[in-house]
Amino acid sequence: MNDNAKVVAALLAGLAAGAALGILFAPDKGTETREKLNDSLKDLGDAIKERTAEQLEHLNDFKEKVVAAVKSKLNKSDDALEEALEEHA
Repeated sequence: MNDNAKVVAALLAGLAAGAALGILFAPDKGTETREKLNDSLKDLGDAIKERTAEQLEHLNDFKEKVVAAVKSKLNKSDDALEEALEEHA
């Protein structure tokens, strides 16, 4: 996990904790408090899903770059091997 992802995860955790504490200590009825808490948790879940999707997309892009680089190196190695074999034949 890179530094940006850690910062975002910490920010989301802090926001969730702050929202939960703020709701729990607010002078509302229990049903209203539970409803607000449920809404906050749903929003947090949505944010986590969105961030996860972004990170998976970045990971997939990275994988594609690595695969392309490996294929390129293999092709160059194959070409060099063929040239060496032709020279000795």
